[in-house]
Amino acid sequence: MIKPTPNPPANEATSPYESLDSKKLHEAAERALNHHFAPPPGDKPKPRKGNLFAVSPDIDTEALLANASEDLLSISAIAANLADDVDGARRSLA
Repeated sequence: MIKPTPNPPANEATSPYESLDSKKLHEAAERALNHHFAPPPGDKPKPRKGNLFAVSPDIDTEALLANASEDLLSISAIAANLADDVDGARRSLA
């Protein structure tokens, strides 16, 4: 099979990041990542007091109670499914 164009010259000294366009592309990608994933400037993280679980003070009580209720319902469903697989005294325990 005959190729209509010759092979490009092999020059390993040329880096794909040395052209002006690829540098601009790299800088634009860095700006986009920083915009979406970097914390806002001036927004310092609050120091931790060493508690294992901490609740944010800006979450309302109703949302916390709804979340706890859903967690307890999930645990209850898991226990009921496990109790179906056990017989006797262990079933009562489950």
